[in-house]
Amino acid sequence: MKVLRVIRYAAWGAVALAVPLALALALGWWQVDGPGRPAASRQEPVHAVGGPFSLTDHRGRAVTERDFRGRPLLVFFGFTHCPDVCPTTLFEASEWVKAVGALADRVQILFVSVDPKRDTTEILGQYIQSFDPRIIGATGTKDQVDAMVAAYRATYRLVPTGGDNYTVEHSASVFMMDSTGRFVGTIDFHEQRDIAVDKVRRLAGL
Repeated sequence: MKVLRVIRYAAWGAVALAVPLALALALGWWQVDGPGRPAASRQEPVHAVGGPFSLTDHRGRAVTERDFRGRPLLVFFGFTHCPDVCPTTLFEASEWVKAVGALADRVQILFVSVDPKRDTTEILGQYIQSFDPRIIGATGTKDQVDAMVAAYRATYRLVPTGGDNYTVEHSASVFMMDSTGRFVGTIDFHEQRDIAVDKVRRLAGL
């Protein structure tokens, strides 16, 4: 009987401990992961990449995101004085669309200069002649460029090199947008050619 009484007391003790423990766990969830957590700790929604922009292309015409609706778009930010990343990327982009073939005729490539102080319409027009004719060069006022860079979650920074000279550090990825203007991914600088071509091929079909 004593043994049974001990077991019974032990069982009641376990229940007595389990109830407050369960309540504590429930309260902890409510405060940390549930609706009771502080607003500052709640995860903010991931913002979309891309959006409205207003620029001037290398022919002197105003262009916005609406001009590219219905066609997949490759967007690259850079500047014409760039010594390596920009010419390399634009050359590789030219090769990607050639490798994809006729399907890539739907794809538009947009080179956006983040150096409007030096990259005039005339200079942009001369610069892009070295690459695929599907490439459109564009820039705008500093405010217009900054707004587009921010919308695409890209970056750039002017770096003085002595006197009035400077270079520009900037994002090196190519942004892929489908025919509705929706962001679908990036092609990284020095991406393996086969992978990049496959990405462009899939983009061309969207």
